[in-house]
Amino acid sequence: MAIEKAPNLGQVLLCDFSDGFKEPEMIKLRPVVVISPPISWRPGLTTVVALSTTPPDPKRPYHCLLRLNPKPPAPWDVEDVWVKADLIMTVGFHRLNLIRDGKNPQTGKRKYYMNCVSNQNLKEIRACILHGLGLFSLTQHL
Repeated sequence: MAIEKAPNLGQVLLCDFSDGFKEPEMIKLRPVVVISPPISWRPGLTTVVALSTTPPDPKRPYHCLLRLNPKPPAPWDVEDVWVKADLIMTVGFHRLNLIRDGKNPQTGKRKYYMNCVSNQNLKEIRACILHGLGLFSLTQHL
């Protein structure tokens, strides 16, 4: 089920890119990091950067290794992921889902992976984004 309110800056979610996109765009369900804070004049939208478990070949300045601790639940249960900061996108909440983490054995209620990346990770992601946009000279201001 899609999220209904603005996610937190740095939150790790799943984004469904399968509907309305065509290759070479992203076209599958993929973990993402929210890179924009909630913005009141953009209701229903947030900006995300894609994550991948596949190391880039070759590695570029718009890629960085990110360690998710704790790691998400299966099938996304990898600790090390690659930020693909050349793949940023503003998406509607209808594309975003929390990552399911089983059920609480006592209550039977669904649990979710609610982690956010650290401020240091966000700084590294922002530097990668600037490189991906060709604005690498601005990284000195981060």
